[in-house]
Amino acid sequence: MIWLTWRQHRRQALFTLAGLAVLAAVLVPTGLAMRSRFADLGGPECVRQLARSELAPGVVETCNRAFDQFSNQYDTFNLVGVLFLVLPLLVGLFWGAPLVAAEVEHGTHRLVWTQGVSRRRWAAVKFGLVGAGAVVAAAGYGLGMSWWLTPLLQAERQGRLDPFLFDMQGLVPVGYTVLAVALGIFAGTLWQRMLPAMGATLAGFIGLRVALAEFARPRYIAARTRTFPVEGDGAMPHQAHGDWVLANGIRDAEGTMVMANAQIACPPGATGPSGGRCGAELGLEPGAYNWQLYQPADRYWAFQYIETGIFVALAALLLLLAVRRIRRIA
Repeated sequence: MIWLTWRQHRRQALFTLAGLAVLAAVLVPTGLAMRSRFADLGGPECVRQLARSELAPGVVETCNRAFDQFSNQYDTFNLVGVLFLVLPLLVGLFWGAPLVAAEVEHGTHRLVWTQGVSRRRWAAVKFGLVGAGAVVAAAGYGLGMSWWLTPLLQAERQGRLDPFLFDMQGLVPVGYTVLAVALGIFAGTLWQRMLPAMGATLAGFIGLRVALAEFARPRYIAARTRTFPVEGDGAMPHQAHGDWVLANGIRDAEGTMVMANAQIACPPGATGPSGGRCGAELGLEPGAYNWQLYQPADRYWAFQYIETGIFVALAALLLLLAVRRIRRIA
């Protein structure tokens, strides 16, 4: 059974290995070049200094110049990262969807399931080997992307919890890939033709990804709040690099939101455009303060584990349902 599975899917496996080799040929030299340039500009030292609560005079300006210089040279590489977001979906479309649908569509399932191999054993071997190959490929891709993206994230002052960047590194690509494969397999047991199964996999995968990222991820762990006065020393509070700000605004002294998606900091003695108290032209009364709702940067790995676990659990459920469906296919 294992040899038969290899014979049936060796072309897909070889194409996947070739794709990973091409990916490595792109990521390794460009990643090394970026890291070398980032070090030459003093980027790693800037990252360490900017993480401190107290900064030496001129550090921010010097580091911003270094980061801008690096970004101007390598900013287009961020566009390459967009292409990697679709890789888990492609695995689901071309590995998962044909697994059952192709057998039924071509009628070969009648021969396969009457040769002394039970449907349950057939499913266990097929799903196990294909799933294991997908996990290995996704793990290599996710860890490689994490290494490659690091200097770009640091130069852009973007955190790993950023909704766009979170999806393409760490452990979550493994969860996405496992889910895509399981979704393709399950879709194949429902529609039993390759094109409808691939279409259902596409729609289901995108829907689940968007729903989880938009509605569930911000609530994995209770978010924290940060406040600071409108009238103070004129500076925003120190914010750890990578904090994911979910919402912000200005509240009055009673805590009522008076202006959403806005922040203001007035230095002592500052006046508004009309010469009055700073903030008065916006309708702000004394005691108004800035408010932020955020997820701390140090929750990155906790969020990775939670989201990966959710997708793996969904994949396990889909595979269980797929096995039950296979037993009913004539």
